[in-house]
Amino acid sequence: MKKYDYIIVGAGLFGSTFAFEMTKRKKKCLVLDRRNHIGGNIYCEDVKGIHVHKYGAHIFHTSNKSTWDYVNQFVEFNNYVNSPIANYKGELYNLPFNMNTFTKLWSDVITPSDAIKKIETQKAELHGKEPENLEEQAISLVGRDIYEKLVKGYTEKQWGKSCQELPSFIIKRLPVRFTFNNNYFNDRYQGIPIGGYNKIIESMLAGSDVELNVDFLKNKDYYENLGEKILYTGMIDEYFDYQLGNLEYRSLKFESEYLFDVDNYQGNAVVNYTDRDTPFTRMIDHKHFEFQDCKGTVITREYPCDWKLGDEAYYPVNNEKNNALFEQYQSLAKDNNHVIFGGRLGQYKYYDMDKTIEAALELVKEEAS
Repeated sequence: MKKYDYIIVGAGLFGSTFAFEMTKRKKKCLVLDRRNHIGGNIYCEDVKGIHVHKYGAHIFHTSNKSTWDYVNQFVEFNNYVNSPIANYKGELYNLPFNMNTFTKLWSDVITPSDAIKKIETQKAELHGKEPENLEEQAISLVGRDIYEKLVKGYTEKQWGKSCQELPSFIIKRLPVRFTFNNNYFNDRYQGIPIGGYNKIIESMLAGSDVELNVDFLKNKDYYENLGEKILYTGMIDEYFDYQLGNLEYRSLKFESEYLFDVDNYQGNAVVNYTDRDTPFTRMIDHKHFEFQDCKGTVITREYPCDWKLGDEAYYPVNNEKNNALFEQYQSLAKDNNHVIFGGRLGQYKYYDMDKTIEAALELVKEEAS
């Protein structure tokens, strides 16, 4: 008998949910992480009493009541509503695209029918063709003006490619509303944990052994001999030492600043910078997430960048080439019955937080059956 039932590589939301559920089922878990903290990318750092989303803004949202009830067992949520602002060369617009956006952008648009007519007129340049790239998809949804000011620059910074090179599916679900509603999400439940996300992960891992500052892959034999099974939530291609080639990812760099003499920097938690010339995609003013009333504030500029070996991987690039390579890695994984791959990097799939939890719970069911 080995010391642990599961060695869980990655103390983020997927691995922590799995550990919590398996511990409830009397399984002994060891959770490992390369970083010096638990929580993965939802980790919050305390800076002068302000809960800073260290790896980018995270707003929990879901339409699944059971998932909402699940996270509320760990922490109480506030009533934060995500209503980002777009800054295009000093011009400010509401997001998602709605009547506030349209009436600000077009002086002759007053009613929803005016906005629809304007967009339909601009869509006509496509002559009814099926969109073949992201640029054409965006124009088919919101017209040329909004695409040029509020989509093009931001998207090209985010993905490091021209919108004409990017697949159309990336923005097929772009929210467009003909109402004066600035709530970015359509989900029924939304909020930020009061006191930060760390409370959730700390509760989830309370029954597990945890080791930080550990590189599992450099000690693979040792840790695999400690556990009956491995749950690996890191990059699947890295686990296999890139033997079939590298999958493509996007990375991020964060530039944070504590402003001791400014209590309210931008009046909103999230402001997107949509012109191509501004090097960062968005700026976060963290205290607005929890309506914190304390001196000073912390702002963070977020810079997307190309991923290279040694960088943190944040987003899989799910184009045809990468998805085909991922399928090859999945075939390798099937030959490793003692290793399970999960999470955004292990499954090479973009997950929101609610879907991350749901996927982890589904894996628990499979393992328990």
